[in-house]
Amino acid sequence: MPEPESLNRHEPVPAERTEAQLVPESGSAPGPVPNPQPKTEPVRTEQAQAQLGPKSESKADPAVKDADLRKTTVRSNEANANPSPTPQLRKDEGSRTFTMRELLNGLKNDSEPEKEEANSPYSPERQQQHAEQNNAAMDLINSVVGVDDEGRSRQRILTFAARRYATAIERNPEDYDALYNWALVLQESADNVSPDSTSPSKDALLEEACKKYDEATLLCPTLHDAFYNWAIAISDRAKMRGRTKEAEELWKQATRNYEKAVQLNWNSPQALNNWGLALQELSAIVPAREKQKIVRTAISKFRAAIQLQFDFHRAIYNLGTVLYGLAEDTLRTGGSVSAQEVSPNELYSQSAIYIAAAHALKPNYSVYSSALRLVRSMLPLPHLKVGYLTAPPVGSMIAPHNDWKRSEFLLDHEKLQQVPRGDHKQAPQSLSGRSVDPVNGDKKTIKVDIADIISVSACADLTLPPGAGLCIDTSHGSFYLVADTWESLDGWLDALRLVYTIYVRGKSDVLAGIITG
Repeated sequence: MPEPESLNRHEPVPAERTEAQLVPESGSAPGPVPNPQPKTEPVRTEQAQAQLGPKSESKADPAVKDADLRKTTVRSNEANANPSPTPQLRKDEGSRTFTMRELLNGLKNDSEPEKEEANSPYSPERQQQHAEQNNAAMDLINSVVGVDDEGRSRQRILTFAARRYATAIERNPEDYDALYNWALVLQESADNVSPDSTSPSKDALLEEACKKYDEATLLCPTLHDAFYNWAIAISDRAKMRGRTKEAEELWKQATRNYEKAVQLNWNSPQALNNWGLALQELSAIVPAREKQKIVRTAISKFRAAIQLQFDFHRAIYNLGTVLYGLAEDTLRTGGSVSAQEVSPNELYSQSAIYIAAAHALKPNYSVYSSALRLVRSMLPLPHLKVGYLTAPPVGSMIAPHNDWKRSEFLLDHEKLQQVPRGDHKQAPQSLSGRSVDPVNGDKKTIKVDIADIISVSACADLTLPPGAGLCIDTSHGSFYLVADTWESLDGWLDALRLVYTIYVRGKSDVLAGIITG
């Protein structure tokens, strides 16, 4: 089954990381894709003030994981010469973030971090207590060597930064920026530990990072980047524990932190994608009676991520893999499909649509190509999607409800086309399995060219028949259709938006190649 792509870390001044992989094994189903960028080091901005930051989840998976989408900047607590649109609280001078250039210069001079002379308002006893706690974390960081020359060089910089943050926290134990940045350093250091290392262990570094995130969020409950990167660290710890009860508890904690991150920053497709991945992992551990509910929630998170960013190929792919897994589970359990449920065949077809769209947006991505080979035959070729919508008479968008008729529609890379009812070869079936009798009628049909689309949205209006309303605004006017169910409407909305996004990105020829062969 295609595998999901890995998660990404966030930073206070975001630079995210999130990815999903779908690397199917022979005969297996596509797996969830955390964001599809190979997981190496976290993505950092290379500016004069380079920032250190957290990474996305799923670290070294052969599958496609977006280990680099975490938000990874180390924030400065000082006012910048050019103030940013969102002013930040000034803190103790000692808690400021040091730029990569400063860190490198410090290393070149082989100097210890300077301790600015500033009187601390905190008692010596409290400072001593934090100094002892900091020493344990510093011991862990000092024991990290790095697996190669690049890793060793990077670890020297991380160690240097850690000393700065430790000094800042000793001076001001309530400096949540320093705590947050130190957690990022610990999380980055965990990446420099070889998988078989026991002293220090990767898990010990991640556990210490989680403690720092916990402290930072207690001091600043609105620090959404800390919740995001904390969730990634927890997820990395869960992955080390397989499918155990301890892993289950860690995945639940990770989902709660992703939820908090999204509540504080709803406009984060990466956090929603990673939340979906964590739910997908959790669904593989919980008892069977709980699994489907968790999977359905994961689907909603991937879909929400796509709605925020229509070309977010990682979430698109991950949604395809989770639908594939749901189809497999439905077949395995052999349960009957009720009128309200979607059949396994329809789930497979939906899965193929998302995987095909991810491939069209990222045609050179091998994970998507492999998954597409597995699912392409599940598409209603030579179309991307075939299904039923209730439509008004051609040329009359406002008509009595009795004049609206349920008919078949075809979607490909160029258009959404209504099939003339007299052209039906046989009585088709709806997603719920209900038969629809073909009726000869007018050959005039509704046709919407993808190039003419302005927007696609759900709608509710008394002029529409009962059901889930679909509005397609085009340069030639608006078209109103009605889907059988709200779940069916979600499928149409996604398919139309994806095809339009692929067209806008200039990748329609790739999609055409997929569905026409």
